[in-house]
Amino acid sequence: MAEKHQIQYEKGVADNTIWQCDDIKLGHSVSVFKELTTFNGHSENDVVRMHFGLRGNYSFSYKQLNKSFDFIGSHHNIMYSKEFDIEVHNKTLELETFGIQFPKELFIKFTQNANDLLKNFANDILEGRAVILSDSWGAIDSPIQQVIQQIINSKYKGDLQHLFLLSKSIELLVLSAEACYLSMHNRQTIIKSSSDKEKIIAVRDLINDRISDPPNLSEIARTVGLNEYKLKRGFKETFNTTVFGYLTDQRLNLAHQYLRDTEKSAAEISNELGYSTPQHFNNAFKKKFGITPFSVRNNP
Repeated sequence: MAEKHQIQYEKGVADNTIWQCDDIKLGHSVSVFKELTTFNGHSENDVVRMHFGLRGNYSFSYKQLNKSFDFIGSHHNIMYSKEFDIEVHNKTLELETFGIQFPKELFIKFTQNANDLLKNFANDILEGRAVILSDSWGAIDSPIQQVIQQIINSKYKGDLQHLFLLSKSIELLVLSAEACYLSMHNRQTIIKSSSDKEKIIAVRDLINDRISDPPNLSEIARTVGLNEYKLKRGFKETFNTTVFGYLTDQRLNLAHQYLRDTEKSAAEISNELGYSTPQHFNNAFKKKFGITPFSVRNNP
């Protein structure tokens, strides 16, 4: 069962949701501030931390790593230190984050025979060193976003919830590690400035806000202030998919959620998400998930 609680800051408030799966802890936080400010975080838990910044701009300094990070929009990474002390400065009034804490021994069990990046990370943990998986943070692409939303919107209970949270925690670990590895080895050839990175994040947010009535490339380019070439190349470089591919994924992931969690018919969902016909929706859904919308509704 998810546990909800609120943290009061001097100039804002954070609404948190926590899930517990054995010794794995998952958390979702939405913070709203009255003004830009600085606040601190501290923990003495000896765990491996996966951090996903979903929305908002901020910077933070991490004492044990002796590093500072400056973020615009979505990002994720994996970190370890025996204790955890950070100072955060928010640059937008709303922040949304998601995190997973793995017990050290369990994380090493999962990763010590994985790829070289994770094996080296696990060895540093065994040696007790404070370490971050990659200096190149990954972007929150569609697969990662989908898994996080599945956790946030999950209605499973009891043993099913336990299995669900365990499987999704491992899935996010795999997706995050792979994305960080690719980020390390893919040179940024188009999006180099923080201003352009912010515009590409704005493209993603614009698509998310207009799933049922998506803007065309020309409108997106005018809205965010990028030419179409840079928009298309920069989006692919950041999110590992095209603008149209991202839109399609978001539509179909949302449709899958509606079929599971609402009483809306497939035809209603098709219309709400902007498909020209229910048949078009049915074909696209089957191509992505390998099953029909009818199968989801009748086999929850």
